[in-house]
Amino acid sequence: MYFIVSYRRAPGMRFDSRYYVEQHIPLVEKTWKPFGLDYIDAFFPSRADSDVIVVAMCRFKDRAALDAALAAEETAIIMADIEKYTDGEPDRHVTEVFQLSR
Repeated sequence: MYFIVSYRRAPGMRFDSRYYVEQHIPLVEKTWKPFGLDYIDAFFPSRADSDVIVVAMCRFKDRAALDAALAAEETAIIMADIEKYTDGEPDRHVTEVFQLSR
């Protein structure tokens, strides 16, 4: 189960990539690991003209773990941290892992 958060570039939008990588991602890991976060990866497009700034993929053990993390009181700390690195709105998606049988 993945919780995917992405940011799209917008005119005049502020996004501090360094803060995001050095402060926000570790905060998410520390806060959500006890609820079943396995890991988080952040992807930055290599093209400077990309519409996407970053895509973060949070891998959870299962849907119950994701729901517990999102409902946790501690998640307010993560949400309050967003304004420290951006004034943009994230896109959020919950996805299942699709695997072909081999």
